[in-house]
This record gives sequence, structure tokens and C-alpha cells, in this order.
Amino acid sequence: MRRGKGFVMAALVGGCVGAQETIPVSPAPPAPQPLVAQKAAEPFAFADFTWLNGNSRQKDSVLDTKYFTGEFRADVNYVYDFNHPQDHTLVGSSELGRTNEMHVQQLGVGGDFHWENVRGRFMTQFGLYSTMTPRNDASPSKGQWQTDNAYRYVSEAYGGYHWDVLNGINLDAGIFMSYIGLFSYYNFDNWAYQPSYVSSNTPWFFNGLRLQVFPSDKLKLELWLTNGWQSYNMFNNTPGVGASVQWRPNGDVTFISNNYFIGRDTLGNAQRTRRHTDNSLEVKYYDRPGNFLDKIAFTFTADLGDENGGGVSHSGAANNPKQYFAGWMLYNRFWFANDRHALTLGGGAITNPGRYLVLVPPINGATAASGTPYFTANPGDPYHAWDYSVTYDYMPNQWATFRGEFNRRGANVPYFAGPGGVTPPGGNAGAAGSVVDGWTPDLKKTESRFTLALLVKF
Repeated sequence: MRRGKGFVMAALVGGCVGAQETIPVSPAPPAPQPLVAQKAAEPFAFADFTWLNGNSRQKDSVLDTKYFTGEFRADVNYVYDFNHPQDHTLVGSSELGRTNEMHVQQLGVGGDFHWENVRGRFMTQFGLYSTMTPRNDASPSKGQWQTDNAYRYVSEAYGGYHWDVLNGINLDAGIFMSYIGLFSYYNFDNWAYQPSYVSSNTPWFFNGLRLQVFPSDKLKLELWLTNGWQSYNMFNNTPGVGASVQWRPNGDVTFISNNYFIGRDTLGNAQRTRRHTDNSLEVKYYDRPGNFLDKIAFTFTADLGDENGGGVSHSGAANNPKQYFAGWMLYNRFWFANDRHALTLGGGAITNPGRYLVLVPPINGATAASGTPYFTANPGDPYHAWDYSVTYDYMPNQWATFRGEFNRRGANVPYFAGPGGVTPPGGNAGAAGSVVDGWTPDLKKTESRFTLALLVKF
């Protein structure tokens, strides 16, 4: 016969008793457990946000360890330009530089370090990015040490510290992404390869300090103190100050507001100040897993900015031409067949009197520092531009994207490279951007092109 604990205890206390006379004994109360503080929720981890434009669609990391999460990126493209520039030079893009050739746009190797509360990140930018990005920054012309060469192979490089306060506080110092304009600097993360002007003509990076505060797992506040507007150095003697707010009330909606409060970002003109506000709404308005058409989302971005002082004004006062930036872009994306295929339709437009954010065409080797008399950027010079694109993505897994894209762009003044190109016969001559006797660049008001790209990230 099976004998329980009650039978044994009865025998020990008062002798033998029959099974039918078993005396039940209550179990001892459990020992009190020490109170453990509940860790705050991880920011933006309450839903799947891999659908966002400018955000990685990956859900796993194959190079993750206790101390380091590695990252590899490869971006290779081929561009067919219907203008057929004879020098194969593409004008007016921060993402593409050459046409009718195969090119490595970016090869990135790096990742994130994390140990206790110390953090850090670095990412290389080998390929065309290593020359195109520095040439769009005029600040290395101030002073010595060739900082455009010192930084050209680095897209991100910072160290920082994390505090377990609220839902997290981070302080980082170095070069970090700005995300003004919504699109990511890395094309793998984007819905389209060539972003509209609102994104392509605004900063991709800042060099300075960044403070991130997460009051909740749905809200991020960010403050920047930088050397300036996408600049390695300080253009004059005043730092750039900006801030960002990102709110995700649920898994289907994201609001982002990036603001550049003040900066003096005109080389050699310390009296001219710059302001800019960039605001985006992202909405996923259809989500039917298992259907052939399984997801639809849109993004809308609107920007306003101006410059004031030093010969220009935001209001157009006498002898001080109006100088401002206004633009928008709208994209809509459709996902098919379990997110393996996607179609994105989008475009936008800008107005930028003074052309202070228009990318300088590389005519005769012109840079942002040299400028060129063939495409002036004098106070009040008019500039209006528009574009639209159709993008198809095939994504066999979360590590690779095959992309095909058609772009059509236009401007109110000749700006894009025509058949004659923007390079003098025999190559660049004289100082960068200078006039070449007997030669003029071939600039057109419109451009159509088709891009094929293979994007890899793991």
C-alpha cells in the first residue's frame, strides 16, 4: 500500500495508525522572495517595424556575440542614363556617380560594440561613397590636416555610454547618421535607391555629440551638438544645434521630426545662419499575412528651411534676396508573396532659391568648396526641381535585395549631364571647377535613367 507524508508523520509523532486514520500535515509556507526591479521595456520592441522606410528589414543577426554585433554591407550598381553622357558622369545624386558601368557604391564592414554600459559603432565606406561624400563637404577647405581624407573611408564612428534610466539614455560622440530626410544613408534599408531631393540634398551624417533619451518604449528624444551641416569641420566659429523626436504610438504609425535650429554653414560667411525642419509620417495601412498582396504602406515628408544674414534673408528684404528651402516627397510601397517582392512608387519636388542645398555639379572637377561659374549659387539664384521613380525589389531572404528602378528628374534650369558630359576634352584642366577656354559643359533640364543594383547586408 502507498504511504503518504501524512502517514509517516503520524507514526513519528504518536505510534502506528492505520492508513484510514492518516493525519494530514500542511506544507511549510514558501520562503519570501527578494523584490527584483522590473527592467524597463526595450524601446520600439513592442512591434515589428521592419516595414519602415529607412529601417533595416532584417530580424536576425548572423554575426552576434556577447561583446560585438558585426555588420557587412555591399552595394553594387549599374546605371543606364538615357542622356548618354560621354564621360559617364551622373550629376545631382548623393547615391550614384557613374553611368553605363558596373560600380561598387559602398562596401561597409563594421558593427556595434557593447559591454556593460559602454557602447560603440563603426562602419566603413569603401567604394564611390568614399569620394562622393567628402566632395560634397566644403568645410575641409578651412584650415589644415585634410580632414576629407582623414574621414573619407568612415561613414559611422562613435563611442558612447548607456544609462538604465527611464527606458534608456545614450550619449554618443563621433560621426553618426542624421536621418534628416527619412531615407537611410544605406540603400539596403530604403524603399528606393535614389531618394527624392528632400532626402538627397539634406545631411546624411553629423560629426559631434548626440544625446538620446527614451521616456517610454514608444518615444525617442534626441539632441545634437555638431560641427555643422554634414561637415567634418566647422564652417565658421559656431557649432550646429539640432534635435529629433520620433514617436511610434503603435506598430502601424511612426512620426519623425528632425530639426536643425541654428548653424553658420556658409564657408567664409560667419553672418549667415541656417535653419531647417524635416517632418515625416509613415503609415502601414494594409497588413494581411498570407495574402498575395500582404502589406501596403506610405511615407510623406515635408521640409522647410531658410538662411538669413550675410547678404540673404528669409523674407526677401531689399538688397538681401530671399533664400529658403521648401520640399516634399511621397512614397507608397506594396509587398507581395510573403514580402519577397515589393513595388514602390514615389517622387517629390523642391524649391531652393540661392541653391545652398543643391549638389554642385562636378563640372571640370568642381566640389562644394570650389563651386563653378557654369552653375552658380549666388544669393537668390532660382532652382525648382521634381522627380518620380518606380522601384521593384526581389528579396529572396532577409540578407539580399535585387533592385530595379526607373527615375525621371527635371529642373527649371539646365542641371543634369547631357550627351557632351561635364568633363573637358582630355580631362579636368586648371583649378577645380574653373572655366576652360573654348569649352562648356552639356547640361540638360531633364534626365531619365534605369538602375540595377544588388544589395547585401548581414
